[in-house]
Amino acid sequence: MRLLNIAAFFFALSSALLLYGLNYDTRRLEAEVQTKERLADDARSDIAVLKAERGTLARPDRIDGLARQLGLGPPKTDQFDSGREVSELDTRPAAKGR
Repeated sequence: MRLLNIAAFFFALSSALLLYGLNYDTRRLEAEVQTKERLADDARSDIAVLKAERGTLARPDRIDGLARQLGLGPPKTDQFDSGREVSELDTRPAAKGR
């Protein structure tokens, strides 16, 4: 009977230590997950801000005003090329296997 009591005591002690270690690891992992979720939320927020800034910077009325300040205007018909000269210059063989 005495041996059974000692074995039960050590079993209870080892179970308590195992559960403590498991609890500690669980809390550590939860903290890591929360940190990564916070970083992901920050990244999503930054992406939303960058998309809004890109939309603002790419507005045609804004670009038109800046282009006119630089002396640029709409393209004229004599600025377009038929493409014959470009195709004559490109005499490289087509790349194979790409």
